[in-house]
Amino acid sequence: PNLQNIPVRTELGQEFRKVFVPEEGSVLIDADYSQIELRVLASLSGDENLIRAFLSETDIHTLTASQVFRVPVQEVSKDLRRKAKAVNFGIVYGISAYSLSEDFGVSVKEAEEYMEKYFESYPDVRRYLDETIAFAKENGYVKTLYGRIRPIPELSSDHYALRQFGVRVAMNSPIQGTAADIMKIAVIRVNDALRKAGLRTKTVLQIHDEILLEAPLSEADEAEAILVREMESASDLKAPLKAEANRGRSWYEAK
Repeated sequence: PNLQNIPVRTELGQEFRKVFVPEEGSVLIDADYSQIELRVLASLSGDENLIRAFLSETDIHTLTASQVFRVPVQEVSKDLRRKAKAVNFGIVYGISAYSLSEDFGVSVKEAEEYMEKYFESYPDVRRYLDETIAFAKENGYVKTLYGRIRPIPELSSDHYALRQFGVRVAMNSPIQGTAADIMKIAVIRVNDALRKAGLRTKTVLQIHDEILLEAPLSEADEAEAILVREMESASDLKAPLKAEANRGRSWYEAK
């Protein structure tokens, strides 16, 4: 089954996850990366403020909310954190002020101010994105950290909308592409480490930023330790990778 397409946030998706169970005497172990794309962005941009936040294990969305909305960290509400999360990931995806204004229900001018405050807080992110776009326009492609190339012919299109799409791709591809590269490396490392340890634990699948294992109960502790270790050491980023694992008698419980 294509587990990639089973939603995680809906009630129906949660019910579907209860259907996936391991063999009798085994358990499912699910580990996912914590904010891998933002950690990649911090590392590629070299932004000290963003890197420092991850090194100190500060909640990045709360910190961004404090800086963008100019309120003390302890006064950041759930709503402001939610908005800051949209800004954080919106930057990764090359979101426009118009799209952000639609998400927040505010004017385009207000959304532009939010984005400006974000870039004031993380100035090297703006520099990195500007340099990436300039490189893409000159060369017609961008690269991931591992050298994988994404051609962007849209940047030379005669159509404005296509060129703007190309700009968003140029901003996003090195970040998302690097995260995808790291996931592939992690899957290989986890599988190799399990075999080297002589375990019967099976690698079931990689789902987005998760890796799912099926482990005999007698191996669960060792398998989980290997899973987290190999995922966190898959790449030596300036903002270190962090993986969190759970286990259960169904995919629902493991998540």
